[in-house]
Amino acid sequence: MPLVYSGAGNVDRPTPTRERARKVNPEYSRGEPVRVAFARNQAESDLVQNLLLEEGIPSMARRSRGFDVPDFLAAGPRDILVPESGSEAARDVLRETDVAETVEPTPGSPVGALGFRIALAVFGGGLIAALIAWLLVRAGS
Repeated sequence: MPLVYSGAGNVDRPTPTRERARKVNPEYSRGEPVRVAFARNQAESDLVQNLLLEEGIPSMARRSRGFDVPDFLAAGPRDILVPESGSEAARDVLRETDVAETVEPTPGSPVGALGFRIALAVFGGGLIAALIAWLLVRAGS
């Protein structure tokens, strides 16, 4: 005996994925993902994503770097990413609601500058260590 409600007929019920896709404005779905906000935990991240979806802006949450421990999946900060074409509208929505820390765009390439600083620090540390070793060798002679 099949466990199907026979009175429903052939009604196609939309899945949650289809419902979500209907709300997305195609104008806001072009471009590379851009970080627009920072949420402290998964619940806040879900709230921000739903606020953006109500405005037609698609978004996704990504766990922040350094907080990807599997034991704490619901805890830890999240970055909220939206497509490039919807980033300004997303920032405006988030400024109005004030539910998450909005991340403003920065000019230039911060990743390249950070990499240069790290390389400079490693090189400087190695140079200082070599200088100390040389002085200890000279003092022992």
